[in-house]
Amino acid sequence: MSSGLLAFVIALLIVLAIMPFVIKFAIKTGAMDAPDKRKVHRKPIPRVGGIGIYIGFLAAVLIIGLSTGIAQGHETELLGLIIGGTFIVIVGLIDDYKNLPAKVKLLGQIAAACILAFFDIRIDYITDPFGSWIFLDYLSLPVTVFWIVGLTNTVNLIDGLDGLAAGVSTIASITLLLVAYRSGDAFIVFLTAALVGAALGFLKYNFNPARIFMGDTGSMFLGFMFAGISIIGAVKSAATIALIVPILALGLPILDTTFAIIRRYRGGVPIFKPDKGHLHHRLLDLGFTQRQAVLLMYVFSSFLGLSAIVLTEVKGYAMILILLFILSIIIYGAKKIGIFHTNNNMHA
Repeated sequence: MSSGLLAFVIALLIVLAIMPFVIKFAIKTGAMDAPDKRKVHRKPIPRVGGIGIYIGFLAAVLIIGLSTGIAQGHETELLGLIIGGTFIVIVGLIDDYKNLPAKVKLLGQIAAACILAFFDIRIDYITDPFGSWIFLDYLSLPVTVFWIVGLTNTVNLIDGLDGLAAGVSTIASITLLLVAYRSGDAFIVFLTAALVGAALGFLKYNFNPARIFMGDTGSMFLGFMFAGISIIGAVKSAATIALIVPILALGLPILDTTFAIIRRYRGGVPIFKPDKGHLHHRLLDLGFTQRQAVLLMYVFSSFLGLSAIVLTEVKGYAMILILLFILSIIIYGAKKIGIFHTNNNMHA
């Protein structure tokens, strides 16, 4: 059995086994997500399921990483992921219990990103559609921090329906896994397989009707690990525009966040002010049930993931044409469901 498959199985089984205990722990310690006018659920739900995701992923990585030679040559990067991931989980836990101010949470995310950069997990260069390298030099650190903090928050912001963030993260991680597999990068296959197993195990308890939410503990951890792994693997090895593969793989939450910023700016309200104009809110307003909305968003995420894989096989003008086609579909769909509308969706 390959190290990737073993990592997947171990992470999956551990999360499935420990999640009932995490649910009991959350209830006992008062980590409950109370309903409000922005949220869809109607009763308090435990919200620190990210603890189980973290434990499952960490256990799989340590067991396989220490018992095989899969991490040989990547010890520094693996240590950085573990330390940085643990730090972001601590920040998420504090936020789930104490509701940290946005600025404090952002500082915590920046600190976690700097941990990865300290362990040489950074974006040193990007490539254009024609294969030319663009070295970032002194911009490497700020670009790396922006990338990690940005992806950490996009997963966090899409966590609005049962099973949505976990499912989208699973699809995105599978995309990176397939790209890494095609390029022969066994280390990234191993890491993404563990992430897929952990997220999929959690999804059993999180799909509608959810028994537990992942909370900021889980959403920030998934986004953070995806960002870090993509820097180590897909960003440096994909024969296409660096960053395009992970951007498309996690395209749904990235687009939802981008549309929210545009919508709020056009509506003359603070960019960070919550509203009910997100994609999942729009789908619910159109009459979709929670399950139908989530499954539809899974399909769209899969489409973006497949597009990312296709882009690794082309370059030059063919890549540009494919990207323009994808962009036109996105803009058309966003307008059709009214994602840019500002009326009646702003809430304090």
